[in-house]
Amino acid sequence: MFFALSGEQAVASNPFDVRKVSSVGRMARVFVYGTLKKGQPNYCSIMDRTHGTARFQGKGLTVEKYPLVIAGKYNIPYLLNIPGTGHRIAGEIYFVDDQMLQFLDEFEGCPNMYQRSPMGIEIVEWEGTSGAPEERPAVNSILECHVYSTTTYQPEWINLPYYDDYDSFGKHGLQYVLRENRVDKNQ
Repeated sequence: MFFALSGEQAVASNPFDVRKVSSVGRMARVFVYGTLKKGQPNYCSIMDRTHGTARFQGKGLTVEKYPLVIAGKYNIPYLLNIPGTGHRIAGEIYFVDDQMLQFLDEFEGCPNMYQRSPMGIEIVEWEGTSGAPEERPAVNSILECHVYSTTTYQPEWINLPYYDDYDSFGKHGLQYVLRENRVDKNQ
């Protein structure tokens, strides 16, 4: 689940005019929208220091609309990489180090299951304290973050319900199945 890439921060007054300014070195911004968010089943994985460092920065929305579906026998959330279709997706922005980014690539099955790519994320709320105040992005500005989305989905997934804010415990009744509870632990 991103738009300001390693060592860069984007600030914009026009939501489609993304400008980059220097920021924290060797850290990357990642936007998570699914099971890695606070309160979701895999949040402990992004907070596990043995995987590297991840620091919560704030909440955001994808600038473009995307279909976010829950699919497969394990009820996995997938952001289908079909810009302009679906909803603006709510999620969380994290600064991660190289070690955590590598862990996330493996965790997300990148590049086979998900592909990590840059996306524009509009800041809804910012809690990050790193950097000088003038370097902190303003609410409604746009950041470029890495986002794990997929182009390798089943064709019928396009017909599934689209969500704008994933919650494993939501009214949809499609609770995510943790890897340790699956028959095939690699999926």
